[in-house]
Amino acid sequence: MIGRVYKSTGSWYSVKTEDGTLVECRIKGKFRIKGIKSTNPVAVGDEVTLEIDSDGLGVITAIAPRRNYIIRKSVNLSKQVHIIASNIDQVFLLVTIGNPPTTTTFIDRFLVTAEAYDIRAALLFNKIDALSEEELDEQLYLQHIYQEIGYPCYRIAALAGKGTDVLKELMIGKTVMISGHSGVGKSTLVNALEPGLNLRTKEVSEQSKQGQHTTTFAEMYDLSFGATIIDTPGIKGFGVVEIEPNELSDYFPEFFKLKDQCKFNNCLHKDEPGCAVKAALDADEIAWSRYKSYLQILEGDEDGYRADAHQADRLNSDKLRQ
Repeated sequence: MIGRVYKSTGSWYSVKTEDGTLVECRIKGKFRIKGIKSTNPVAVGDEVTLEIDSDGLGVITAIAPRRNYIIRKSVNLSKQVHIIASNIDQVFLLVTIGNPPTTTTFIDRFLVTAEAYDIRAALLFNKIDALSEEELDEQLYLQHIYQEIGYPCYRIAALAGKGTDVLKELMIGKTVMISGHSGVGKSTLVNALEPGLNLRTKEVSEQSKQGQHTTTFAEMYDLSFGATIIDTPGIKGFGVVEIEPNELSDYFPEFFKLKDQCKFNNCLHKDEPGCAVKAALDADEIAWSRYKSYLQILEGDEDGYRADAHQADRLNSDKLRQ
């Protein structure tokens, strides 16, 4: 029997079969896919083969090859990775300016991973109805940076249900994953798109300005307007994996466009002479925050997860800011 994984709790998996039945499953033995040492051998979105026993419970016996997936380093197990979800058509990264703050470092690491696995990504700037004048300035500046690169950006207020109609149109016929820090409004957005789901939500802590986890495990939902959405747990840091240093700039679209203009075809855009990326950076044609994120990933700076690369430089870059 063939099915698709809709929920994973680490030991049990909810699999929807072709006739729409949800079956609670375990896995048979240990899976090893393409040598990935993952903390979760089966991920939400996986297409699997299962057998059902006399008690009505299932056993997953095989996983079909994944079309793509979003992967990151495990928080406490640096040598292992965690597959957040697989077989995705579109990913929405929710970004908030101050409640809680989303850093450019986090955004860039996530986008690099989406680029590496050929998953279309869009940024959703949430809670725009609660921005101060200074925060609005910040939001519009970030939106400018990413729109110039080519990433679609949308301004929404999920709690008030504003801006969701255009998202619904984008989602029809697709499997869409939503991601972001805890507290940015992922479950609130799902509720706004499909009010009948009534997913649990929590307020952001005023003391820490960080969100509280309400979604413990990734879970997929079929929506009434012909889309499928994957709600994921909030993540603090995003560790990039499986990308070679000489390939990294390929996943920064604005760097990739300039690659053939560099003097050396193996240019890492650091100290090499005749680097077109560095020239564009000096001319304010590339955002400094993006370049700093690139260097952090290239040099394996794991402390850069929460660092905000653009705060100081954006104020000094008058040309780009205008």
